[in-house]
Formats: sequence, structure tokens, C-alpha cells
Amino acid sequence: MLSKGVTLRGLEVFEALAQSGSVAQAADETGLSQPAVSQQIRNLETALGTALVDHGKRPMRLTAAGRGFLVRTNRLLSELRLAQSELTVMDLSHLTSLSLGIIDDFDNDLTPRLATVLAESLTNCRFRLITAPSHEINTAMKDRSLHLGVAASTGEMLPGVTEYPLVHDPFIIVAPRGTVSGAMPSLDDLSAMPFLRYERTQLISRMIDAHFARLTLNIPERFEIGSHLALMAMIAQGIGWSVTTPLGYMRAVRFHDKVEAYPLPFAPFRRTISLFASTDWADRVPRDVHETLRRLLQEQIITPSLIKLPWLAGDLRLTET
Repeated sequence: MLSKGVTLRGLEVFEALAQSGSVAQAADETGLSQPAVSQQIRNLETALGTALVDHGKRPMRLTAAGRGFLVRTNRLLSELRLAQSELTVMDLSHLTSLSLGIIDDFDNDLTPRLATVLAESLTNCRFRLITAPSHEINTAMKDRSLHLGVAASTGEMLPGVTEYPLVHDPFIIVAPRGTVSGAMPSLDDLSAMPFLRYERTQLISRMIDAHFARLTLNIPERFEIGSHLALMAMIAQGIGWSVTTPLGYMRAVRFHDKVEAYPLPFAPFRRTISLFASTDWADRVPRDVHETLRRLLQEQIITPSLIKLPWLAGDLRLTET
């Protein structure tokens, strides 16, 4: 039996405060007033008989007990939200055919869950699911060989396609563990190692190239890698460093003990992952899929990423609806 005073609302407030370190931001996220946020935390600490937050620090920091409790709180809330998303899944039983392409960044986590959720709703439908890089999904949407696609946005209007933004995915540095001193690498630190770039035809590679050009950065390169996991394996072996995103970093969890992620040591930039839908589809289906994707993104991607990389709070986030 839960101790009196341990409430679902209190756990949600604690999670929001732990992610942001700010009572004001936690209030915005939960829809409560700042005094109400503080009261929820006090009630939770009283019920548990221990301090979860060091109230004397700004931004607020978790105590050792708070860090341990946060791990279990995240797991509990994640399961509850996933259960809710499955109960409120869209009704697609009227469809007879659906083809969906999803960016391969989601292969480890979101795509398996989404496939299961959709399969349960598509009771009378021929369903085709592919995973591919963003540029291939965007081309397939232009060619109308897919009904729906989840990919990085190019920022351009695709003819016959409606875009529904999902998540902002900021670019970050990934380097071999132990090769960078301090919380943020300098370009001098990085220049001691080769730069590992994505293969040039990939959309993520073109985005990085465009940003380097805007900043007039001339970074020597001699490796061009088409496989994301191969690139991360090379970083783990100490061969070089790269620019990627939190989605890419979290996809390579097997290498996390040998690599480290850092903020960019130059002007930040980001990509937006969106749902694309053919305009000849009724708006209801894309919007239902969009809402399901947002719930899954928060629970499967964003929350675990912010636990691992808390400095991404406010940057890695769902888009405004």
C-alpha cells in the first residue's frame, strides 16, 4: 500500500522538477502554480520521510535519495502513460490499406511499439511498414509510394504532402570517453581527432554541412560513414568524433560505456522530426497517428534521453501543438 501523501500528481510534479531544476518550468509543464508545485514536493517528501531535492541550490538538484527515487518514478509513469496510450489508441479499423515509412533512428524503441499499436487497430487493413533514412522517406512521400512518413523535415513544402511536426532534435557532439576534459569540448580538443561524417547523400549530413558553412567552419575529414551504428562503433574505438543528435546517441546504447555526449562548442542548431501525410487523406487519420506518436516519443525517447543527458532539458522536446 502506498504511503498517504504519495499521489500520481505528486510523482508527475517531481519528475517535471527533476528534469528542469526549476519550480517555474515545472509549474508551466504541469499547469500548476509555483506554490502548488512546491507544496506537492513537500507533501511527497513528508510521505516518504526523506528529502528528494536540495532546496538550497538553484537550479534545484536532487539528493542521492531523490536520484534513486526518480529512476523508479520514471519507470512507473512511463508504464502508466503507455497503458493510457494503448487504451486511447486511434480507431483505424475502417482503413483497407496503409503504408508507413519511419526514420531508422527509431528502430530500437519507438518503431516496435508503434507497429504493435497500429496492428491492433488495423483489423481490416493491408499494412506495410518500412524503415529508412529521412531522404528516402521524403522521396517516397513525393512519389506517393507511402501514405504516411516519419522523417526529418527539410523545411520545404512537399507538393501534395501535409507536415505535422513532432519533436525538436538538437545536434550534439559525441566523442570517445575520456578524450575531452570539462563539460564542453573545444574545437581545439576535437581537432586532435579525425572528424567522422555521415555519408554525403544523407539528410543529416547535408544539415551538418550547411551549418558548418554558415559558421565558416572548415573541419578536415577523411571518414564518410553511411551506417550510423558503424560510425558510433568507430567513436567507441577512439578513432574520431562526430556531430549527431540525441536520437542517434540513444540508438547506440550498446556503445554508451565508451562514448560521451556533449553540447556543441559553437552555435547550436537542430532538426525537426515530423509526420508527413498525403493531402488526399482525411485529416482525422494523420492527426490520430500524430497524437499517438507524440505520446510514444515522450515516453520512449525524450524522457529516457533527459535522464541520461539532463543538460538537454528544454532543447530536446515535443513541438508546440
